[in-house]
Amino acid sequence: MREIAPGLYHWTAPHPRWDPDFVPGSAGDWPQEVGCTLYQAPDAAVFIDPQVPDDLWPQLDELVAARPVVVLTTIRWHGRSRAAVLARYDGRQERPAGVDALPFPSFDETLYWLPGPAALVTGDRLIGDGDGGVRVCPQTWLDKGTVEELRTELQPLLELPVEHVLCSHFDPVVGGGHAALARALAPLG
Repeated sequence: MREIAPGLYHWTAPHPRWDPDFVPGSAGDWPQEVGCTLYQAPDAAVFIDPQVPDDLWPQLDELVAARPVVVLTTIRWHGRSRAAVLARYDGRQERPAGVDALPFPSFDETLYWLPGPAALVTGDRLIGDGDGGVRVCPQTWLDKGTVEELRTELQPLLELPVEHVLCSHFDPVVGGGHAALARALAPLG
């Protein structure tokens, strides 16, 4: 687990349903390790898309302490360890103060904006590019619409003063998030 900014943590964990025999370029073409976020919002410890390996629970217990816990999901199939986190900490799923939901219903995803640390938490529509930046997901990951339509839909994100982009797939962008986001959302051509 890595502290990205004060009270903002990101870690990766192996996803139990990862298929090592994925077809390259398919919707199943993603790394086994998935990114997860814990944010110490003013009123709650907020988990976003958590996948918690057994050896991480003690560290999370320390960070959560006696704080209320909220679990948020960016995209419907990112349930991961949501039920286990909710049960362990008697958590809830209502968004607390200090966390803004940015729904993109045309693409079945909600991104989360954390104004305090200037961090954007993404699910499957914006992913790491493997080179310290961020990119739009491949066309094969979209159930509807095109990558260009997704770029257009995500343009309002450029109005945010993004410092960090915490991705669910591939590495997060730590520092320089707005520039990375601008490159990812620039029209092709």
